[in-house]
Amino acid sequence: MIQRVTVPSLFPPPTYSHVSVVEAGTGLAFLAGSVPLDADGRLVGEGDPVRQAGQVLVNLEEQLRAVGSDLTQVVSTDVYVVSGEPAVWDVVEASGLSTGPHSSTLLGVACLGYPGQLVEITATAVVPDAAADS
Repeated sequence: MIQRVTVPSLFPPPTYSHVSVVEAGTGLAFLAGSVPLDADGRLVGEGDPVRQAGQVLVNLEEQLRAVGSDLTQVVSTDVYVVSGEPAVWDVVEASGLSTGPHSSTLLGVACLGYPGQLVEITATAVVPDAAADS
């Protein structure tokens, strides 16, 4: 079970929670950075952070599906963006990640791991069936 908390004494966040709590005994998945590469390793959306964010979310969903989870089970993300492109956050908000809402940090960075890469998302998610299987 996920408990999402917005702390009343802090500034209200626009579309995320301050804290996500997961009860002990629940399976957790710690996802490596989801990047804007297609299945053949080609960069999607060169020079276009919005297209790259879309591909990153597609890849993130695939990572989650592979371990029996989905976007609604994400408790925390770090969104890395090369530039100050606010439209990337709009893409994240429009995804199922805002269902929670989850805890998130948006970070502007100088560069990322692949040539031309402008966006990356790391995530932690609950794996609902993992507790039942143990």
